[in-house]
Amino acid sequence: MMPIDALPDDLDALRALVRCLSSERDAAIEECRRVREQNDRLHHLLRQLQRAQFGRRSERLDHEQMQLALEDIETTIAEQDAQEYKKDRAETTSDAHRKKRCANRGSLPAHLPRIHVTLAPEIAACPCCHGAMHVIGEDTAERLDVIPAQYRVIVTHRPQYACR
Repeated sequence: MMPIDALPDDLDALRALVRCLSSERDAAIEECRRVREQNDRLHHLLRQLQRAQFGRRSERLDHEQMQLALEDIETTIAEQDAQEYKKDRAETTSDAHRKKRCANRGSLPAHLPRIHVTLAPEIAACPCCHGAMHVIGEDTAERLDVIPAQYRVIVTHRPQYACR
């Protein structure tokens, strides 16, 4: 809690502080609601277990039934944790920071025939200055193409262009 003397005098800063505190309060209320729901489910399960252990024979529950109830509760808790984790990951990590993982399975055998395919863009002009684009690099990928009783390797070249 901030002392009253430490509050800013600027009206916009005070409004921003109120918005921040309001969002924190809403998050705390939501967390409290979620914990109460979980607590209620656990109390209900505890009452069922006590009745199964100490109740009349006709009121007793089967052990597998209780395991199923426990699994349901664990599933809902895991789903809630997964949703929170996804929300946290979405806030901290953007798609631009993630790198695509490539599995290196080694190169294909050299004795297989290769068919070279080059995928070049139709328009080789720079979009900003309309000058000619020059090849600065190339991505090469090999994939195994199987024709019944015949194997061959298709090598795909994708030139990378840049304006000078």
